[in-house]
Amino acid sequence: MALTQQFARVTPACLERCRASALDSAEAKPGWDPPAHDTLDADWAPWGLKWYCRDRLGDSAADRLLDRVTSGDPGGDVEFLDHPEVYDGYDGPPRLLAPAAVSDISRALDEFALDDVLATLPADPSAAAAACGFDGFRGDVRAYLSRYFTLTSAFFRTAAQQGMCVLVRVD
Repeated sequence: MALTQQFARVTPACLERCRASALDSAEAKPGWDPPAHDTLDADWAPWGLKWYCRDRLGDSAADRLLDRVTSGDPGGDVEFLDHPEVYDGYDGPPRLLAPAAVSDISRALDEFALDDVLATLPADPSAAAAACGFDGFRGDVRAYLSRYFTLTSAFFRTAAQQGMCVLVRVD
């Protein structure tokens, strides 16, 4: 099974319920079960876009933004989510983006000039895939990146509008 970028929108109150559940459970189970409409599997797309912006374009602002999107912020006091019920333990534990961070990221994603970035993506499918670190990728890389960028941006926008946190993890 391939590792993919996962996001979950949660309220601070939900996080507190999960924390209390973990403290009350003999197995430290946080009772993690966000509704499907508050989760997003962004596949590998954010990493490919980050790779392309950093290695091919040298765009450090885009790299920093996409790194924050994919890695979350340090801290966040969500150690109770470091549990098999939440993620498979392969990569680092889930990280939190607090509501203020989600708002900042949402604005930055809305201002991100994706069309300008993708305008320099090679036209050849194999070259485009390699430029994004997707060796062996089959399909339209530009469409793939656009689709998942749009989904991720909309996901963060909704979280920001609702004052929610976003939990970031790889699974």
